[in-house]
Amino acid sequence: MVTERRDWSEATAAWLRGAAHAGVPVFGICYGHQLLGHALGGEVGDNPNGRKMGTVAVDLLPAAVDDPLFAGLPGRFLAQATHQQSVLRAPEGAIVLARSDHDECHAFRWGEAAWGVQFHPEFGTVHMRGYVRARADALARDGFDPERIAAEVAAAPHARRVMRRFVRHARRRQLSQDL
Repeated sequence: MVTERRDWSEATAAWLRGAAHAGVPVFGICYGHQLLGHALGGEVGDNPNGRKMGTVAVDLLPAAVDDPLFAGLPGRFLAQATHQQSVLRAPEGAIVLARSDHDECHAFRWGEAAWGVQFHPEFGTVHMRGYVRARADALARDGFDPERIAAEVAAAPHARRVMRRFVRHARRRQLSQDL
């Protein structure tokens, strides 16, 4: 958990802060989203809504309309998520791009090259179902039905597009700096 403030995590946060301030393309996923939020001065903590795992609906906010990673996506799309902590307050100067029923800051951009997303764009349905099975005991202890969560996992192609767009954005940025 980011709030544990482990030495390795705090060192990584310092690196992320420096990279973001230098304009280096950064894409934080889940813990990385939270760590980036923390590194840039936001607040991270236990989500008051508790644990979330499975396929979630992500709602884009008006600021996402012109965002390089989110522009043109449907106003609501599916994504895979698994977390207990969240960015509770986005960093000063960040633009919150998306929310979900569980998280008010499901995605943000800070500056021109740093993004954080609470969802897992790298997870396909097989990965998400496997994660649900691996955490079945913890889910059951928290009052969830892991079999139902696994059965409700759905494809999330728009979430994957966000990650691919980041890669293209970072490559274009590097090419323009090389010229």
